[in-house]
Amino acid sequence: MISLNFPTTPLGILVYVVGLVILWMVVSIPVYFAGKAMTGGRSDFGDAMGATLGGAIGYFVVFYVVSFFLGAVIGASAGVFAILLALIVWLAIYRAAFHTSWLRAVGIVILAWIFLVVIDYVLVHAFGVTLPDFFPFV
Repeated sequence: MISLNFPTTPLGILVYVVGLVILWMVVSIPVYFAGKAMTGGRSDFGDAMGATLGGAIGYFVVFYVVSFFLGAVIGASAGVFAILLALIVWLAIYRAAFHTSWLRAVGIVILAWIFLVVIDYVLVHAFGVTLPDFFPFV
């Protein structure tokens, strides 16, 4: 079982929040480059940060709400529907943030994941650090 230990002191909370903002910015970098590549340079870093934050929140909310309500009706298989619907919402948020088509939104996601894997590989081999496991299927 996963144990989550959240900070309780003001300094601990500040460090935690700053760490989350830094992680958000780092994760937005590959989305920025993928967005630039897929939109012909029309996107900016603000679009990437909005897509990253909105996508994560949308995915989380839809996944847990659908799992909770549909789980009461159809049982454990509700998780599959929840994942599919959450991925569609995630893509819709990327589509809206980058003002692009569904296919280009899929391209942004795939390209961003490739960039993220490369960045993670470089961080591991250069500094011995890695990004946290945040992939939805791990």
